[in-house]
Order: sequence, then structure tokens, then C-alpha cells
Amino acid sequence: MDKQIIYKPIGVIYSSFKMSKGTPIQPKSAKGIKGKVVVNEEYKEGLKDLESFSHIILIYHFHLIRGYSLIVKPYMDDNLHGVFATRAPKRPNPIGISVVKLLDIEGNVLEVEDVDIVDGTPLLDIKPYVPDFDIREVEKIGWLRKVINSLPQKKDDGRFC
Repeated sequence: MDKQIIYKPIGVIYSSFKMSKGTPIQPKSAKGIKGKVVVNEEYKEGLKDLESFSHIILIYHFHLIRGYSLIVKPYMDDNLHGVFATRAPKRPNPIGISVVKLLDIEGNVLEVEDVDIVDGTPLLDIKPYVPDFDIREVEKIGWLRKVINSLPQKKDDGRFC
């Protein structure tokens, strides 16, 4: 199936991170870091009732990534893994997701916290985060089991851009 899919950004994510190097690699390691999301005016009406959620899922395009690798050495391990067994940004479709805390909405501007996203990142979609829908008991977390406790100290080291 080689059908091309084209997405149009619905806004832009702003943060204090001007380059990928040094950016936290997951929202959990970005605790307390604030940012904002500016939704294009034409989509502002779609924000109705979003303020009643404490957390949202941001779906975005890794705009600084060029190309991809099917085998990668992720930020949290020194071993090689298949890209689909990692959250590495250099993927066939460079799409990222982050669960962030929603602090406020003023018109088309969302104030958010726990931001692990580079400044100027194109926003593709927003979804409410609902723990009863999104959290599952899991039995395995693969190779991450060995390194999960080191997450808060990890930052983007620039290897994927």
C-alpha cells in the first residue's frame, strides 16, 4: 500500500527548547516545564470543552528529523533495537506523542506543562487524556525494564537530528 497520506498542521507547539539536543526525552522527565500550544484560528472552535480535562495528548510532527533508521540506539540504552521497539524520533513517519498537563486556555492558546517538545513543532492533533481509556495493566515493557528508573536524568543527546 503506497498511498500517500498528507496531514496539515493545526497549530504550533512552543517551548524553551530551541534545538532537540538537551530536550527531555519524555514528558515524565519534563516535569514542571511549561510551554504553549497555539491552535490555528480556523480550528479554535474545536477546543470547546477541552478545558474540563487536566491532561491532553499532543500529536505532532518531528520537524527537525531527516530520514529514518530501522535499527536505532535509543537515548536510554546502548544496545541497538528495531525503531518500532523504541520511541526514537527518527522513524518512517516522524510522528510524536506527548501527554501534557493542560493549565489554561485563552482563545486559541493552550498553556501546558511537562513539555518535552522542541520549540516551533507543528501540531497535528489534540486528544483528551483519559486514564480509564488510556492506561492498561501491562505485563512486559521489553528492554526498557532495565533502564526505566534512569528516565528523569535522560535528555536528547542530538544523535537523531
